[in-house]
Amino acid sequence: MNPSSPEHPPIGPVDATKVPRYAEPTTFARLPRLDEVSRADVTILGVPFDSGVSYRPGARFGPGHIRAASKLLRPYNPALEVSPFARQQVADFGDIGVNPFDITEALTTVHDAVTDLRADGSSVLTLGGDHTIALPILRSLARDHGPIAVLHFDAHLDTWDTYFGAPYTHGTPFRRASEEGLIDLERSQHIGIRGPLYSEQDLEDDRVLGFQVIRSDDYEVDGVASIVERMRRRLDGGPVYVSVDIDVLDPAHAPGTGTPEAGGMTSRELLNTLRGLVGLNVVGADIVEVAPAYDHAEITGIAAAHVAYELLSVLALNR
Repeated sequence: MNPSSPEHPPIGPVDATKVPRYAEPTTFARLPRLDEVSRADVTILGVPFDSGVSYRPGARFGPGHIRAASKLLRPYNPALEVSPFARQQVADFGDIGVNPFDITEALTTVHDAVTDLRADGSSVLTLGGDHTIALPILRSLARDHGPIAVLHFDAHLDTWDTYFGAPYTHGTPFRRASEEGLIDLERSQHIGIRGPLYSEQDLEDDRVLGFQVIRSDDYEVDGVASIVERMRRRLDGGPVYVSVDIDVLDPAHAPGTGTPEAGGMTSRELLNTLRGLVGLNVVGADIVEVAPAYDHAEITGIAAAHVAYELLSVLALNR
């Protein structure tokens, strides 16, 4: 049974004109739980895991923080002229339990959970958690789609080799993914890169691993429209996975993260760029590295919730 059919219209958010936003259990955007619908076109999955971080911890509390900040989201997106919860059934699975002491086991748990949720054709939007979790998600998607174009919003490349000899960390997922043949080497792209690197070799290695770089400074020089044109040209022609590290935003717009870098994008630039994905074959997405202990007035959580909302709107239009 397809809940998005005319016979079974989607169950949307709790009506905020009848139940106050601060009441009832917290799901993303006050949507139904997955066990309250027959199936979902898009499933929200929380992965409270941050054992792969290299600096400030706390992203394990990110999924709950994003959900709490999502209570103010409304059903109609005027920027894209779509009601994302009316066009598709979106449901919140909740959080999975992952081993905080064994990264390899945690990666397997994430892979299996995403694979199970995708088994009936649902797309998965994952709330992290640290960026390590992108690797098992790509492993799951590549089983069905083959090599995938990764659109990676981040201050950092995340294609380093190891930290302290450890191959699986939040700074290495896309190197491992490239080495495992999960990434389309001709169509992948970083957006928002900035800040100091270890050496020039970091950029040279990154090119070999399959990524084109759009720097944060390019927004100042070229503008959003030009960036979106370059992005669409790079991604066109196959499946796309969108991975949003919230530290792609300037700390003024996202202080609640583990590795902040000055000179980042504004939340407006990020949301407008994501809207440029309409018409492309987006097969999944994540939002990671929200660390609420460093957040102020829910600035970061609100930004992350709106990122998720724009991604859901894109998926609705693409459907």
